[in-house]
Amino acid sequence: MLDGLFVKNIVILISGAGSNMAAIVKAAHQEAWSKKWGVKVAAVISNKPQASGLTWLQEHPEFANIKTQTLDHTQFDSREVFDQSLMAKIDEHDPDLVVLAGFMRILTPAFVAHYQGRLINIHPSLLPAFAGLNTHQRAIDAGSKFAGATVHQVSVEVDQGQILAQAVVPVLQGDSAETLAARVLTQEHLIFPAAVAAFFRSQAVPRPTK
Repeated sequence: MLDGLFVKNIVILISGAGSNMAAIVKAAHQEAWSKKWGVKVAAVISNKPQASGLTWLQEHPEFANIKTQTLDHTQFDSREVFDQSLMAKIDEHDPDLVVLAGFMRILTPAFVAHYQGRLINIHPSLLPAFAGLNTHQRAIDAGSKFAGATVHQVSVEVDQGQILAQAVVPVLQGDSAETLAARVLTQEHLIFPAAVAAFFRSQAVPRPTK
């Protein structure tokens, strides 16, 4: 327990640089989520052993209490077998929330069902527009005036879960997919930690006043 509160654990899944993971980890630290709601980031797990997000964590001693783990999906015969092994590794940390922060895997229905109501993702478009891949180029090609990012609950249907938060950015003349992606990413780093905080804030039991 933390300060009389039961600990609530977050497990974050990444595949690469993990900049959204880093934004969540820093927000939890700077905003004292553990003191406010008994919430901590317990572990960061990657399906790619060389993911630079794991290195980032290991280079920051203030986050040494966060466990880093890998589970290489290429070593498994099927998506189903990998997901079962991933679930076992996640469940070692008794998660209250599982966060997909650039986890580049399509999850099996069994995985999604196991974490129903406590599995969230961020997608780089204003859902329901441009679900799937290549979102920024598709927005440019469609002549969209605005783009953005969406935090949503994960459902079996890809990018179709309940929307929790969105941020909007303009699509500027001369934008490339790369420049638009960079603009959207700055907003992802704001709304993803905020959405995670809101998830736990909505569950918080007010402390009795003296």
